[in-house]
This record gives sequence, C-alpha cells and structure tokens, in this order.
Amino acid sequence: MYLPPAFAETDPSTLSAFVRRHSFGLLVSQLGGEPFATHLPFLLDSAAGPHGTLVGHVARANPHWQYLDGQPALAVLSGPHAYVSPSWYAAENVVPTWNYTAVHAYGRVTLVHDPEPLLEIVRDTVAYYEAGMPTPWAFDGGTQFAARLVTQIVGFRIAIERLEGKFKLSQNHPLERRERVAAALLARGDENAVGVADMMRRAMRGGA
Repeated sequence: MYLPPAFAETDPSTLSAFVRRHSFGLLVSQLGGEPFATHLPFLLDSAAGPHGTLVGHVARANPHWQYLDGQPALAVLSGPHAYVSPSWYAAENVVPTWNYTAVHAYGRVTLVHDPEPLLEIVRDTVAYYEAGMPTPWAFDGGTQFAARLVTQIVGFRIAIERLEGKFKLSQNHPLERRERVAAALLARGDENAVGVADMMRRAMRGGA
C-alpha cells in the first residue's frame, strides 16, 4: 500500500497486537485472473515463522480456495477510522482528510484439508472468540456434527513474509492541531472516532 514515512508503523509487537485486536478482515488474491476477496476472521500464530502465520478457514462452497494453494495472498486488517474536518484545525489553507489505521500482511497460502488439523483450526477459532464471553461456548470436535462440518470447510495458513502498518493519525500536522483533532473526535463519541482519538493521543505520548 502507499505508505508515507510519517504514517508507517514498523514495531513488530504493535503490528501483532493490532492484528489480534482487529482480526476480522479481507483475504485477497487472484481467482481466474481477477481480484477476489473473502471477508473472514484470522488467527495469528506468532510462534510460526519470523513474522508469524495467519490461520483461518473458508467454506468449501467458496471458490476462492481453489486458486489459493501455494499462491501469494494479501490479508487486510482495518482498525478505527474517522473523517477529519478542517474546521477543527483553526487554520487556513487546509483540507478535509480521513484518519485511519490498517495492517497489510503478505504471504503464500498453504491449504489444510485433513480433518484433524481442520478441527484444530475450528477449536482454536472458537476458543479465541469465546474467551471474552460471560459463559464461553466450547466446540466439541468428537461429534458426528463436527465430522460433517470439516467436510464443508477448507483451512489455510499464510506464512507472513511482510507486514505493513499504516497508522494515519495526523502526524503531518503540528502537535497543537493534532490535539484539537483528537478532542473533536472524542466529542463526537462514536466508536470509530473515539478509537482514532485514543490512538492519536497514544502516538502523541510516544506510545504504541
């Protein structure tokens, strides 16, 4: 992606934490010579490879997987984003913009068809997303239902070759102007605006 130096986030721990927090994204590759994207959740296996490995599954009915094995792919993970009004700058000769955060992960895909590794992917996915529930639901991989389930999905692993982080948080503006933008976003109060304001303030403090 287009990545001006002012907006580049390169700290591995910050990027990994972002991928875990904003794990629902886009898997993008070529299908029949055209771009094709699937919306899905990703798990990050940090211990697998120098940059980690993304793990997930798609429906077998989805044609995407038929063109994935061994091919390069892009996973796009998006975080908070918000419109920035020039009225917040209290300055002349300024224009509107959009602050946002995103991480792109590039790598080659290995498909998973065998039942046991597929069940492991499903178990890990359920356990990760149920962890924050008041009464976590557990997936029982030993049932006939589970045996049928794995015939209807295809798993994948993407060994990450490159991670790119773009945190566009008004870093190209003076500190006082950035503080005004963060305050205006907090005042708006919606989830995305508050999320961007929080990341802006952490960046201004020098934190991740």
